[in-house]
Amino acid sequence: MSSETYKAMERRVVDALINHGNMAVADEVFAPEYVYHGPGGQELRGPEGFKQLITLFRTAFPDIRLTIRDMVVEGDKLVSRFTAQGTHKGDLMGIPPTGKRISVTGIIIHRIAGGKVVESWENFDQLLMMQQLGVIPAPEQ
Repeated sequence: MSSETYKAMERRVVDALINHGNMAVADEVFAPEYVYHGPGGQELRGPEGFKQLITLFRTAFPDIRLTIRDMVVEGDKLVSRFTAQGTHKGDLMGIPPTGKRISVTGIIIHRIAGGKVVESWENFDQLLMMQQLGVIPAPEQ
């Protein structure tokens, strides 16, 4: 697969799956043996695991929008830097809706084999998200 094919696949995941909730895309893009490595040691498996992750965030932030800022392909890896924005209107891991808007940045690295994503490592600014939600106090200026 070419680097442009990898990038098109990432744009499809962001637009159709994350931004619009088309969960069928996960079955098309992620391999059955897929492993997601998230912040804090979180690990999810298979397309179903990724669907659970997206459902969690789309429930908490129904208007969530990810915007890809940069993409780099090197060998079998695609790196995507993004901004995520949304309004907290649903439960988020026990945090009741606050109605507050968030805007955080993150990076995800996908390893691709056989035309599908087989592994991902993601890190995003969870501290800033919790500060924006008012769960953790922001540092004084």
